[in-house]
Amino acid sequence: MATVAFLGLGVMGFPMAGHLATAGHTVTVYNRTAARAAAWVARHGGATAPTPRAAAAGADFVMACVGNDDDLRQVCLGPEGAFAGMAAGAVFVDHTTVSARVTRELAATAAAAGIGYVDAPVSGGQAGAENGALSIMCGGDPAQYAAAQPVLAAYARVCRLLGPSGAGQIAKMMNQIAIAGLVQGLAEALHFGEKAGMDGKAVVAVISQGAAGSWQMANRHATMLEDRFDFGFAVDWMRKDLRICLDTADEIGAPLPVTALIDQFYKDIQAMGGGRWDTSSLIRRLRAFGAKS
Repeated sequence: MATVAFLGLGVMGFPMAGHLATAGHTVTVYNRTAARAAAWVARHGGATAPTPRAAAAGADFVMACVGNDDDLRQVCLGPEGAFAGMAAGAVFVDHTTVSARVTRELAATAAAAGIGYVDAPVSGGQAGAENGALSIMCGGDPAQYAAAQPVLAAYARVCRLLGPSGAGQIAKMMNQIAIAGLVQGLAEALHFGEKAGMDGKAVVAVISQGAAGSWQMANRHATMLEDRFDFGFAVDWMRKDLRICLDTADEIGAPLPVTALIDQFYKDIQAMGGGRWDTSSLIRRLRAFGAKS
């Protein structure tokens, strides 16, 4: 069992930290909104800390799951950042989806202080976090990953080291690129079926067993047909992630024409007031545009 700090208790971090406590680790939590941290302790025990530095003091591992590059820098750096409180040999594990650039920057800063750093973005959404069944894509030093992996097992369905620092973030970008295309394809298929007068659920029961099958089809087709979009990952966050993908694509010379197009479709969803709808709401855009034609 390890002494762990967890920084960031959003819809993902709250249950992830809970799994660590359930597994028997000693957990101290920090959240920018202190009431959220107090609610976590009321449910899971453990302790709260007023700053990332205080949470990280004495911890073997410090996990973070925050919003973006700037948020991650804020919890890591400065006099009250986690790095200032971590002892040499401790390992920082970042579950935030951020740029590979900031990952490499922070990994180098950590290394200079004798601190380990593993980038470990996750896939599986809120349900995966709550069920302890996340896919974790990691980058970093093999020895540091090996030390952290038994702790990550508390909420992982699969966890793998994919390369040096930044490799986890590149893998997460690949994940988001693939999802964007899948969701748009599913939205178009279901909307096409609606226009043609087909029973979408009946059709999916057949085609999901063939080459068209995917996690998105199995888990999102019914709610898409029912016009419900309060599941999973929000459009606002998907656009943040796709912007990271597109910026990185420009840096490395990898064209992403479909991803760029779907990013603009999500922009349309935001303009419709759907920034907090989940990513399967692409079908609502088709319905709205189809109604105007």
